Amino acid sequence: MIGKNSLFLLSAFAVFACGNNKTTAELPAPITVESLPYYHTPDFDPIWAVNDLDTLHTIADFSFTNQNGQMVTDETVQDKIYLSNFFFTNCGGICPKMTRNMEKVQNAFETDNDVLFLSHSVAPKVDSVAKLKTYANNFNVNDNQWHFLTGSQSEIYEMARQSYFAEEEPGFNKDSTEFLHTEHFILVDRNKHIRGIYNGTIELEMDRIIEDVQILLEE
Repeated sequence: MIGKNSLFLLSAFAVFACGNNKTTAELPAPITVESLPYYHTPDFDPIWAVNDLDTLHTIADFSFTNQNGQMVTDETVQDKIYLSNFFFTNCGGICPKMTRNMEKVQNAFETDNDVLFLSHSVAPKVDSVAKLKTYANNFNVNDNQWHFLTGSQSEIYEMARQSYFAEEEPGFNKDSTEFLHTEHFILVDRNKHIRGIYNGTIELEMDRIIEDVQILLEE
């Protein structure tokens, strides 16, 4: 599939020789298609044409607890489009900025039950359900749509690094004792494929996310 802002073409360049006479085929005009790429590897090299979606990377099954003490699992996001990120409540720098930015995206889809938001704590040992609830209350959070998650640190870190490719540096060889740093927002489609990667600290990126979610809603 080809993105609306990118022009990709597989073309043939033919040269026929007969003595000193040569002819060259002209390149056809580029083709533009409204869609988003798929991301299959940690380097986030976009894939624009896919023969078999079943061969692509998908988000693994999970089970965490949200700010209301409710279990949130892969079944919660089944057939949903969702935006995922990682934070912790004691972070006084970029985390509140990231949460405010995600709040902007949530507000754009506040009436759409097909769009969800998952914010995973990277300090789950201190981010209890009560702390997540207090944190969420500082923002305009729709509890039915936006889940602040806590649970096993090793499982959250494994999800971040191996399912979401979230960390700026490849994290496959890191263990759950090495603190997770990431400013990434990851957009996931209805089939659990990664379709977008964004810098969560940049407000202008939220406009791009809103546009991309709208594209996925129409797929």
